[in-house]
Amino acid sequence: MQEACRQGALLCRQGASGATERIVPAARQTRDIAAERVLVAREWSAPRLEQAAGYVETGLAPRVSSFLTEVAHRVEPPRRHRRGRNAALMTVAGVAAVGVAGALLTRRGVTRSAMDELSGSQSQHQSSSDGQVHTS
Repeated sequence: MQEACRQGALLCRQGASGATERIVPAARQTRDIAAERVLVAREWSAPRLEQAAGYVETGLAPRVSSFLTEVAHRVEPPRRHRRGRNAALMTVAGVAAVGVAGALLTRRGVTRSAMDELSGSQSQHQSSSDGQVHTS
């Protein structure tokens, strides 16, 4: 039985090496043919891809761009009138201006009364040094 197994293994090896001798040249030939056909396909497709790129750039892209711009204008909601907001801002600005003006006038008034009091106390000092009393 072992002898039969050995003979079977030997026959398998011989058959495999015979198949290898036949398959390797066929595989090389197939590889060379496939490489040549790939080159032919690339030569055929390259100018067509360039032509398609030119069409997209000069013909299709501008149309798509104008279409998208038109759709964007259609989709955009109408602009709101901001009169109410502008009127409120103007009112706030007016009130702020009146407040600033009032603060300045009040500050001036306080400064003027302080100056009047200061000048009044100085005139009393002068009159008391003269010996005469001045009443206002």
